[in-house]
Amino acid sequence: MPPPPKYRAQPWLQSPLRTPVGEIELAGLLLNVPGINPADMRILRRFTLVLMVEGRGYYRDGRGTSYELVPGDVVLVFPEIAHAYGPVRGGEWTQIYFVFDGPQFQLWRAQGLLDPARPVLRLGSPDYWRRRLQDVVKGEPLHTAGAPLRAMGRFLQVVTEMIATDAENVRQAGRDAWLEKSLRLLGERGSGGWATPQDAATQVGLNYENFRKRFAELTGESPGRYQKRRRLEWACAAIYHGESSLKEIADSLGFCDVFHFSKAFKQEIGFTPSDYRRRVRGR
Repeated sequence: MPPPPKYRAQPWLQSPLRTPVGEIELAGLLLNVPGINPADMRILRRFTLVLMVEGRGYYRDGRGTSYELVPGDVVLVFPEIAHAYGPVRGGEWTQIYFVFDGPQFQLWRAQGLLDPARPVLRLGSPDYWRRRLQDVVKGEPLHTAGAPLRAMGRFLQVVTEMIATDAENVRQAGRDAWLEKSLRLLGERGSGGWATPQDAATQVGLNYENFRKRFAELTGESPGRYQKRRRLEWACAAIYHGESSLKEIADSLGFCDVFHFSKAFKQEIGFTPSDYRRRVRGR
Protein backbone atom coordinates (compact mmCIF):
# COMPACT_ATOMS: atom_id res chain seq x y z
CA MET A 1 0.00 0.00 0.00
CA PRO A 2 1.55 3.37 -1.03
CA PRO A 3 2.31 5.85 1.76
CA PRO A 4 -0.10 8.78 2.16
CA PRO A 5 0.82 11.95 0.24
CA LYS A 6 3.32 14.10 2.13
CA TYR A 7 1.96 17.21 3.86
CA ARG A 8 3.72 20.49 3.09
CA ALA A 9 3.03 24.11 4.05
CA GLN A 10 4.11 27.32 2.31
CA PRO A 11 3.21 30.35 4.49
CA TRP A 12 2.78 33.63 2.61
CA LEU A 13 2.81 36.01 5.57
CA GLN A 14 5.49 36.52 8.21
CA SER A 15 3.11 38.54 10.42
CA PRO A 16 -0.57 39.59 10.34
CA LEU A 17 -1.71 42.50 8.17
CA ARG A 18 -3.83 44.80 10.34
CA THR A 19 -5.94 47.72 9.07
CA PRO A 20 -8.93 49.69 10.40
CA VAL A 21 -11.34 47.74 8.15
CA GLY A 22 -10.02 44.28 8.92
CA GLU A 23 -7.00 42.06 9.20
CA ILE A 24 -5.47 39.08 7.45
CA GLU A 25 -4.07 36.83 10.15
CA LEU A 26 -2.61 34.01 8.04
CA ALA A 27 -2.27 33.13 4.38
CA GLY A 28 -0.48 30.49 2.39
CA LEU A 29 -0.58 27.26 0.44
CA LEU A 30 -1.00 23.77 1.89
CA LEU A 31 -0.37 20.51 0.06
CA ASN A 32 -2.01 17.24 1.12
CA VAL A 33 -3.85 18.49 4.16
CA PRO A 34 -5.09 15.49 6.16
CA GLY A 35 -8.54 17.04 6.50
CA ILE A 36 -11.02 17.31 9.38
CA ASN A 37 -13.11 14.34 10.39
CA PRO A 38 -16.84 15.19 9.95
CA ALA A 39 -17.49 13.22 13.15
CA ASP A 40 -15.24 15.65 15.06
CA MET A 41 -15.95 19.09 13.57
CA ARG A 42 -13.95 22.12 14.64
CA ILE A 43 -15.03 25.69 15.44
CA LEU A 44 -12.92 28.77 14.62
CA ARG A 45 -13.12 32.31 15.96
CA ARG A 46 -12.27 33.94 12.62
CA PHE A 47 -13.31 33.70 9.00
CA THR A 48 -11.28 31.41 6.77
CA LEU A 49 -11.26 31.28 2.97
CA VAL A 50 -10.01 28.07 1.36
CA LEU A 51 -9.50 27.81 -2.41
CA MET A 52 -9.28 24.23 -3.61
CA VAL A 53 -6.53 24.19 -6.24
CA GLU A 54 -6.09 20.44 -6.87
CA GLY A 55 -7.84 17.26 -5.80
CA ARG A 56 -11.34 16.35 -4.71
CA GLY A 57 -12.83 16.68 -1.28
CA TYR A 58 -15.83 17.29 0.97
CA TYR A 59 -17.33 20.02 3.14
CA ARG A 60 -19.73 19.42 6.04
CA ASP A 61 -20.95 21.74 8.79
CA GLY A 62 -23.10 21.75 11.90
CA ARG A 63 -26.01 23.32 10.02
CA GLY A 64 -26.40 20.15 7.97
CA THR A 65 -24.77 21.60 4.85
CA SER A 66 -22.86 19.15 2.65
CA TYR A 67 -20.82 19.68 -0.52
CA GLU A 68 -18.51 17.59 -2.65
CA LEU A 69 -15.55 19.79 -3.60
CA VAL A 70 -13.64 20.11 -6.89
CA PRO A 71 -10.83 22.43 -8.02
CA GLY A 72 -12.06 26.01 -8.26
CA ASP A 73 -14.41 25.68 -5.29
CA VAL A 74 -13.96 28.11 -2.40
CA VAL A 75 -14.91 27.18 1.16
CA LEU A 76 -15.91 30.06 3.43
CA VAL A 77 -15.59 29.08 7.09
CA PHE A 78 -17.65 31.27 9.41
CA PRO A 79 -16.78 32.02 13.05
CA GLU A 80 -18.65 29.88 15.58
CA ILE A 81 -20.00 27.41 12.97
CA ALA A 82 -18.79 23.82 13.41
CA HIS A 83 -17.37 22.48 10.17
CA ALA A 84 -15.15 19.88 8.54
CA TYR A 85 -13.48 19.68 5.14
CA GLY A 86 -10.69 17.75 3.50
CA PRO A 87 -9.67 15.40 0.69
CA VAL A 88 -11.46 12.22 -0.26
CA ARG A 89 -9.88 9.17 1.34
CA GLY A 90 -6.40 8.53 -0.01
CA GLY A 91 -6.52 11.51 -2.37
CA GLU A 92 -4.13 14.41 -2.78
CA TRP A 93 -5.23 17.95 -2.06
CA THR A 94 -3.78 21.44 -2.57
CA GLN A 95 -5.39 24.50 -1.04
CA ILE A 96 -4.76 28.21 -0.59
CA TYR A 97 -6.02 29.65 2.68
CA PHE A 98 -6.63 33.10 4.18
CA VAL A 99 -7.62 33.59 7.82
CA PHE A 100 -9.22 37.00 8.32
CA ASP A 101 -11.69 39.06 10.34
CA GLY A 102 -12.71 42.64 11.03
CA PRO A 103 -15.58 45.13 10.80
CA GLN A 104 -15.84 45.06 7.00
CA PHE A 105 -16.35 41.30 6.94
CA GLN A 106 -18.79 41.41 9.85
CA LEU A 107 -20.78 44.03 7.92
CA TRP A 108 -20.79 41.86 4.81
CA ARG A 109 -22.07 38.97 6.91
CA ALA A 110 -24.81 41.12 8.47
CA GLN A 111 -25.88 42.27 5.00
CA GLY A 112 -25.89 38.73 3.60
CA LEU A 113 -22.98 39.21 1.23
CA LEU A 114 -21.10 36.59 3.22
CA ASP A 115 -23.82 34.02 3.86
CA PRO A 116 -23.39 31.03 6.21
CA ALA A 117 -26.19 29.34 4.28
CA ARG A 118 -23.87 29.27 1.24
CA PRO A 119 -20.42 28.34 2.56
CA VAL A 120 -19.10 26.99 -0.76
CA LEU A 121 -18.63 29.18 -3.85
CA ARG A 122 -18.47 27.45 -7.23
CA LEU A 123 -15.96 29.47 -9.25
CA GLY A 124 -14.03 27.20 -11.61
CA SER A 125 -10.69 28.41 -13.06
CA PRO A 126 -8.54 27.49 -10.01
CA ASP A 127 -5.33 28.77 -11.62
CA TYR A 128 -6.88 32.20 -12.17
CA TRP A 129 -8.08 32.53 -8.59
CA ARG A 130 -4.77 31.18 -7.30
CA ARG A 131 -2.96 34.02 -9.06
CA ARG A 132 -5.45 36.59 -7.75
CA LEU A 133 -4.94 35.44 -4.17
CA GLN A 134 -1.18 35.35 -4.57
CA ASP A 135 -1.26 38.96 -5.77
CA VAL A 136 -2.99 40.01 -2.54
CA VAL A 137 0.12 39.46 -0.43
CA LYS A 138 2.86 39.19 -3.05
CA GLY A 139 2.04 42.23 -5.14
CA GLU A 140 4.47 44.47 -3.20
CA PRO A 141 6.70 44.46 -0.11
CA LEU A 142 4.46 44.47 2.95
CA HIS A 143 6.71 46.35 5.38
CA THR A 144 5.85 49.89 4.19
CA ALA A 145 3.25 52.00 6.02
CA GLY A 146 0.56 51.80 3.36
CA ALA A 147 1.14 48.21 2.25
CA PRO A 148 -1.29 46.49 4.67
CA LEU A 149 -4.17 48.73 3.59
CA ARG A 150 -3.43 48.19 -0.09
CA ALA A 151 -3.22 44.42 0.47
CA MET A 152 -6.55 44.51 2.31
CA GLY A 153 -8.05 46.45 -0.60
CA ARG A 154 -6.87 43.75 -3.03
CA PHE A 155 -8.28 41.03 -0.78
CA LEU A 156 -11.67 42.75 -0.51
CA GLN A 157 -11.78 43.09 -4.28
CA VAL A 158 -10.94 39.41 -4.84
CA VAL A 159 -13.56 38.24 -2.33
CA THR A 160 -16.16 40.55 -3.91
CA GLU A 161 -15.38 39.14 -7.37
CA MET A 162 -15.59 35.59 -6.02
CA ILE A 163 -19.05 36.21 -4.58
CA ALA A 164 -20.19 37.89 -7.80
CA THR A 165 -18.81 35.05 -9.96
CA ASP A 166 -20.56 32.44 -7.84
CA ALA A 167 -23.84 34.37 -8.06
CA GLU A 168 -23.55 34.54 -11.85
CA ASN A 169 -22.73 30.84 -12.11
CA VAL A 170 -25.70 29.92 -9.90
CA ARG A 171 -28.01 32.14 -11.91
CA GLN A 172 -26.87 30.71 -15.23
CA ALA A 173 -27.25 27.16 -13.93
CA GLY A 174 -30.69 27.72 -12.46
CA ARG A 175 -32.34 29.90 -15.07
CA ASP A 176 -33.59 29.20 -18.54
CA ALA A 177 -32.68 31.33 -21.53
CA TRP A 178 -36.20 32.78 -21.58
CA LEU A 179 -35.64 34.43 -18.19
CA GLU A 180 -32.28 35.91 -19.16
CA LYS A 181 -33.89 37.40 -22.25
CA SER A 182 -36.83 38.67 -20.21
CA LEU A 183 -34.53 40.43 -17.74
CA ARG A 184 -32.76 42.12 -20.62
CA LEU A 185 -35.99 43.17 -22.33
CA LEU A 186 -37.55 44.56 -19.17
CA GLY A 187 -34.42 46.08 -17.67
CA GLU A 188 -32.94 47.93 -20.65
CA ARG A 189 -34.33 50.77 -22.73
CA GLY A 190 -34.36 49.75 -26.37
CA SER A 191 -34.37 51.96 -29.45
CA GLY A 192 -38.17 51.90 -29.41
CA GLY A 193 -38.48 52.57 -25.67
CA TRP A 194 -39.26 50.17 -22.83
CA ALA A 195 -40.86 46.83 -23.65
CA THR A 196 -43.97 46.10 -21.59
CA PRO A 197 -44.17 42.86 -19.57
CA GLN A 198 -46.74 41.65 -22.08
CA ASP A 199 -44.33 42.38 -24.95
CA ALA A 200 -41.57 40.49 -23.14
CA ALA A 201 -43.85 37.48 -22.61
CA THR A 202 -44.67 37.42 -26.31
CA GLN A 203 -41.02 37.69 -27.34
CA VAL A 204 -40.00 34.72 -25.16
CA GLY A 205 -42.94 32.62 -26.38
CA LEU A 206 -45.05 32.42 -23.19
CA ASN A 207 -48.60 33.48 -22.44
CA TYR A 208 -48.58 36.39 -20.03
CA GLU A 209 -50.12 34.67 -17.01
CA ASN A 210 -47.63 31.80 -17.16
CA PHE A 211 -44.81 34.26 -17.81
CA ARG A 212 -45.78 36.40 -14.79
CA LYS A 213 -45.97 33.44 -12.41
CA ARG A 214 -42.70 31.84 -13.53
CA PHE A 215 -40.88 35.19 -13.50
CA ALA A 216 -42.01 35.91 -9.93
CA GLU A 217 -41.07 32.42 -8.73
CA LEU A 218 -37.51 32.74 -10.02
CA THR A 219 -36.80 36.40 -9.23
CA GLY A 220 -38.96 37.11 -6.19
CA GLU A 221 -40.79 40.01 -7.85
CA SER A 222 -43.34 40.51 -10.61
CA PRO A 223 -42.24 41.57 -14.13
CA GLY A 224 -43.89 44.95 -13.63
CA ARG A 225 -42.19 45.52 -10.27
CA TYR A 226 -38.81 44.48 -11.67
CA GLN A 227 -39.18 46.84 -14.62
CA LYS A 228 -40.32 49.75 -12.47
CA ARG A 229 -37.27 49.35 -10.26
CA ARG A 230 -34.90 49.15 -13.25
CA ARG A 231 -36.52 52.19 -14.94
CA LEU A 232 -36.12 54.31 -11.82
CA GLU A 233 -32.53 53.15 -11.37
CA TRP A 234 -32.01 54.34 -14.96
CA ALA A 235 -33.64 57.66 -13.96
CA CYS A 236 -31.18 58.04 -11.08
CA ALA A 237 -28.27 57.76 -13.49
CA ALA A 238 -29.89 60.21 -15.92
CA ILE A 239 -30.46 62.77 -13.15
CA TYR A 240 -26.87 62.40 -11.98
CA HIS A 241 -25.46 62.96 -15.48
CA GLY A 242 -27.71 66.03 -15.83
CA GLU A 243 -28.05 65.89 -19.61
CA SER A 244 -31.89 65.71 -19.57
CA SER A 245 -34.61 67.67 -17.81
CA LEU A 246 -37.01 65.90 -15.46
CA LYS A 247 -39.72 66.19 -18.12
CA GLU A 248 -37.48 64.56 -20.71
CA ILE A 249 -36.64 61.75 -18.28
CA ALA A 250 -40.34 61.27 -17.43
CA ASP A 251 -41.20 61.11 -21.14
CA SER A 252 -38.42 58.64 -21.88
CA LEU A 253 -39.67 56.37 -19.09
CA GLY A 254 -43.25 56.44 -20.35
CA PHE A 255 -44.79 58.52 -17.56
CA CYS A 256 -47.69 60.74 -18.59
CA ASP A 257 -46.22 63.76 -16.77
CA VAL A 258 -43.58 64.87 -14.27
CA PHE A 259 -46.02 64.61 -11.35
CA HIS A 260 -46.56 60.86 -11.81
CA PHE A 261 -42.85 60.34 -12.43
CA SER A 262 -41.97 62.23 -9.22
CA LYS A 263 -44.49 60.23 -7.20
CA ALA A 264 -43.14 56.88 -8.44
CA PHE A 265 -39.54 58.05 -8.00
CA LYS A 266 -40.09 59.05 -4.38
CA GLN A 267 -41.85 55.76 -3.59
CA GLU A 268 -38.89 53.78 -4.93
CA ILE A 269 -35.86 55.97 -4.12
CA GLY A 270 -37.08 57.84 -1.04
CA PHE A 271 -36.58 61.35 -2.44
CA THR A 272 -38.28 63.44 -5.09
CA PRO A 273 -36.28 63.75 -8.32
CA SER A 274 -35.48 67.39 -7.45
CA ASP A 275 -34.24 66.47 -3.97
CA TYR A 276 -32.22 63.59 -5.41
CA ARG A 277 -30.62 65.94 -7.96
CA ARG A 278 -29.61 68.36 -5.19
CA ARG A 279 -28.11 65.54 -3.16
CA VAL A 280 -26.01 64.06 -5.98
CA ARG A 281 -25.19 67.22 -7.94
CA GLY A 282 -25.16 69.85 -5.21
CA ARG A 283 -27.83 72.01 -6.79
